[in-house]
Amino acid sequence: MQFFERNPELVCSTARLLRAAACVLIGGLFSQCTSTPPKGAVVVSVKDQKLGIYSTDGKLAKKYDISTSKFGLGDQKGSNCTPLGKCQIVAKIGHGLPAGAVLKSRRWNGEVLKPNAPGRDPIVSRILWLKGVESTNRNAFNRFIYIHGTPEEKNLGRPASYGCVRMGMKDVVDLFNTVNVGSNVVITKNRLPRGAKVATEAADDSPALQAPEAQAQPIEIAKIAPSEGEKKRAAENEAKAKAKLGPATILYKAPTAGSRPEDKVVGKTSVKTKSRA
Repeated sequence: MQFFERNPELVCSTARLLRAAACVLIGGLFSQCTSTPPKGAVVVSVKDQKLGIYSTDGKLAKKYDISTSKFGLGDQKGSNCTPLGKCQIVAKIGHGLPAGAVLKSRRWNGEVLKPNAPGRDPIVSRILWLKGVESTNRNAFNRFIYIHGTPEEKNLGRPASYGCVRMGMKDVVDLFNTVNVGSNVVITKNRLPRGAKVATEAADDSPALQAPEAQAQPIEIAKIAPSEGEKKRAAENEAKAKAKLGPATILYKAPTAGSRPEDKVVGKTSVKTKSRA
């Protein structure tokens, strides 16, 4: 005690250090509670028109240019808007197809487009079907809200879709190969989060990352071989394409016995998809 009484400056310095250490400790605990990033999440930023893939420690691993709806944001049926909030991937369609393969009603029709093919705007390459798990996006599944490839790559980086999240032909293949059925997808109107601040930055204006966890029921996926009718239609499409646009625009790759031309969603695919997304 006498030592501290003789050295009041040391007492003050020690007190300041203890206060600083306490602040750091409390601040660290607080940040762990409030800023824990989602594990392995995909975040779609409407403001930036970008999609980011985040690792399990919350770091931005990859990002891509995308397009959300040119009609704005919302979940109203028939609105063609992109819904906000937390979703889950419940089906992946198109495994093994070449980039640019045209998917009509979630099946390959035999065509393969090149980027920015004139006069063409179908769904291509891959489909990742989303199911909303919040009240703000509960219609997403029945509205056929996908993350999918587009041949209109010149329009990526600005709103151009009919409700879905569009990606480049090869970019969506990369995403498809990176994420699994059941992965979380957050669509926010804020900027793409950076680093470990995913949760706090994305949640500012969107309820997505604050919502309670909901378990999506992944749709079973099976591999199928093309029917004789599909092969015939594919050959007809190739002939028409060559006659109208020339062979340099659309290419056809005939399925082989060992190929996997498409994944088929079974169980809930009796509904018809919209032709534009």
